Amino acid sequence: MDATWRTSLWGQFGAAIDMLDNAVAACPDELWRVRLWDDAELPAAAEFWYIVYHTLFWLDLYLSGSVEGFAPPAPFTLDELDPAGLLPDRPYTRDELQAYLEYGRRKCRATIEALTDEQASRRCHFPWGEVSFAGLLLDTMRHVQEHTAQLNLILGQKISWSPRWVARAK
Repeated sequence: MDATWRTSLWGQFGAAIDMLDNAVAACPDELWRVRLWDDAELPAAAEFWYIVYHTLFWLDLYLSGSVEGFAPPAPFTLDELDPAGLLPDRPYTRDELQAYLEYGRRKCRATIEALTDEQASRRCHFPWGEVSFAGLLLDTMRHVQEHTAQLNLILGQKISWSPRWVARAK
């Protein structure tokens, strides 16, 4: 894969991860475990920490390109893949999720730096469908940015402030 494309892809993907990192850092402690909206079926899914965890789990999984052989680092589990919508046994701390974010940032950068045309065109199969690895990377970047925007909206509504736009990865 052309170095210009790899550099551009990392610049944008890394910026999306940086924006997520900024939202995590901006969240006041008192908002970390507060129910942000009513969802009687999945109350923890409506908490700030869970949105961060969900985003990082899928970033990690999709950078792997396959469910087969995937295992997130401890203390995280595969519960997020359960069709019944199982939630983690406990809320994750900011420190745990910031460590997972750094793990995801390093994995993303290494994946993009090593990306070849052959790897980019490799077909990835998931229960929801099939996509090229390049397409999966773009979908994943959009997923990170979607939930980061959600977290920034919540911060704006709850504390009247949210982090600024990041144009390029650090």
